[in-house]
Amino acid sequence: MSKPRLEGKVALITGAASGIGEATVRLFIEHGAAVVVVDIQDELAHQVIASINSEKVSYYHCDVRDEEQVAAAVNYAIEKYGSLDILFSNAAILGPMTSVLDLDMERFDDVMATNVRGVAATIKHASRAMVERKIKGSIICTASVAASLGGAGPQAYSASKHAVVGLVQVACGELGKHGIRVNCVSPSGLATRMTCESFGLKQSEFEAHSGMAANLKGVVLTTKHVAEAALFLASDESAYVSGLNLNVDGGFTVVSHTFKEWN
Repeated sequence: MSKPRLEGKVALITGAASGIGEATVRLFIEHGAAVVVVDIQDELAHQVIASINSEKVSYYHCDVRDEEQVAAAVNYAIEKYGSLDILFSNAAILGPMTSVLDLDMERFDDVMATNVRGVAATIKHASRAMVERKIKGSIICTASVAASLGGAGPQAYSASKHAVVGLVQVACGELGKHGIRVNCVSPSGLATRMTCESFGLKQSEFEAHSGMAANLKGVVLTTKHVAEAALFLASDESAYVSGLNLNVDGGFTVVSHTFKEWN
């Protein structure tokens, strides 16, 4: 493997027990980081920790909807590893798959609490820790192509991911003077446990459906592709990149799909 790109850095990753979060934990560890796995899925998280089997990874149970738990998770990372250089705010839920005409507002509120309030809380407490310790850190958030393209996701989820992009842009402007970079990654249709269960599809079925709609053919989007984008944004290779919404979508959001149908 090439030289580790995160050697000596400490990362906190939310939603890290499965999907994009888990893939990013494994990749960050490979590249020398110490990682705190943050999630509410205790059994899955412990399985991830056990499979990695390293002193450089540990688990902290945290519901990102609860600001006190978020603050405690940040404090844990600093007490455990002595620093906090990277935040990957990734925890999210998909929410109701119904029409806007039948939208369940309680479930809508839960999506916003997890996907927006949770991201805001993690940015707040991670950046506070970085500023207090004069750490020129990297904050990364998981958004979605649904933040750029109408109809790419259900209502609550799409609204929440628009908000995530907004939070990233505002935080970028406020934290730049402290040397802290803030970016987001926006994947397109990705076969994770959450998406497959929400759509009632097997992984192969979800990937087949996504492949038909994809602009870039011959490549199946995986969690590792998104993790690699997060690795770039976490590393010094992106030292002057901030405020970016990095689409990991094979060009899906910049192509007119109506026009493509004519060809």
